[in-house]
Amino acid sequence: MTDIRITDEASVTVSPATPASRTGFPSLAEATRTWARIALLSFGGPAGQIAVMHRILVEEKRWLGDGRFLHALNFCMLLPGPEAQQLATYIGWLMHRTWGGVIAGVLFVLPGVVSIMALSIVYALYGDVGVVAGIFFGLKAAVLAIVLQAVVRIGKRALKNDVMVALAALSFVAIFFFGVPFPVIVLAAALIGYVGAKAGIAAFQGGGGHGSVGRTHVADAETLLGEELADFPPEARRGAIQAGVTALALWLLPVAALLLLAGPDSVFTDIAVFFSQMAVVTFGGAYAVLAYVAQEAMGTYGWLQPGEMLDGLGMAETTPGPLIMVLQFVGFLGAFRDAGALSPLTAGVLGGLLATWVTFAPCFAWIFLGAPYMESLRSNRALSAALSTVTAAVVGVILNLAIWFALHVVFDELRPVILGPVGFDLPVWSSLNIPAAVLSVLALVAVFRLKLGMATVLAGAAALGLLFHLAGLASVA
Repeated sequence: MTDIRITDEASVTVSPATPASRTGFPSLAEATRTWARIALLSFGGPAGQIAVMHRILVEEKRWLGDGRFLHALNFCMLLPGPEAQQLATYIGWLMHRTWGGVIAGVLFVLPGVVSIMALSIVYALYGDVGVVAGIFFGLKAAVLAIVLQAVVRIGKRALKNDVMVALAALSFVAIFFFGVPFPVIVLAAALIGYVGAKAGIAAFQGGGGHGSVGRTHVADAETLLGEELADFPPEARRGAIQAGVTALALWLLPVAALLLLAGPDSVFTDIAVFFSQMAVVTFGGAYAVLAYVAQEAMGTYGWLQPGEMLDGLGMAETTPGPLIMVLQFVGFLGAFRDAGALSPLTAGVLGGLLATWVTFAPCFAWIFLGAPYMESLRSNRALSAALSTVTAAVVGVILNLAIWFALHVVFDELRPVILGPVGFDLPVWSSLNIPAAVLSVLALVAVFRLKLGMATVLAGAAALGLLFHLAGLASVA
């Protein structure tokens, strides 16, 4: 979940003298060019991506107004998966139905797929080369600061009362000390919120929607799509349901085929099944699931080495597209290191694309299946309460991620501690990596004290990491 409050200035309604031309409804080709432009500009995580969409679609193109835009955004918050990509898919569906949604959603992901795949290949082939390793050494520190910033940002929005604070604390304890899987935490939080709302408990009555997005308020009546409608034509409903069922088939049939043909011991089967599970429970965005993915990828599957998830997140932070694209990097490395009869590079590319496929195919299914019913979903108080409770629990999960990252960035060695059902890692203080600690402190100062933007922090950290390496201050080769 992201906190989209770029500004909260007084609303400035678009003047009737400057309405968008209702006869100038864009063609699918024009819309495709617009979605491609948005995709290429979608840096900086969900907040930046949603802001870009609002600026282009609402303020510049006047295709839809603030009411419909925020309505769609709140609907996407109810779904697992990257809400920015799903928002693009939903607006594409509003404009041009099924093909509009497919084009918008695919284009939103495509630059990230190409960028992360290229960087994954470079990383696998040249990651031990000093210059490349030095850059990633610096990026780790920046990513740590950015994740801590996400904890603070989401916490300010989600922890509105003592009950939500307690739920965040419990989720942190559950995942950090007891190793409770992330999907279990999400489902438990959703159930608590749903039951709490049904029982009329005041702490669970608040909504979880987004606030203002842009600098001006664009009235729905003055845009191409016009006022919000509570229902859609029967043909639009049928088309959306058919598209949703098709997306489900395109997701589940390849997974079933891999289970039958490759067997349960294949790395590709593991990738398909594991990331399909993640696709169902990715409430809270990429940050919420990364620690769990990293732990499973290292401990259960042996796909990653300590610290490599940070390298992948650094790639995702510096390229356009959803942050959850880091899962392509994980799938790439998993198949690259367990290639079987294939060449490592071929296996890596196939593994990365497979991880991406099973991550995003469900997103199209959720949007198309839910699109005709968004009005009732949005107004369902129990579902909204479940969303709010999940968001509160996600704060504790992301705090776990931040601590997990910090331990792996700043210390070269960790010691597992097992006390009955409690298990956690303690740092070996003699393994403190002083250059990494210095870079981490500088990144934290840049983010929290100097309030520098994400691009500046990432670029500065990468440059410092390279300088540290060239000066012989960091052993990153």
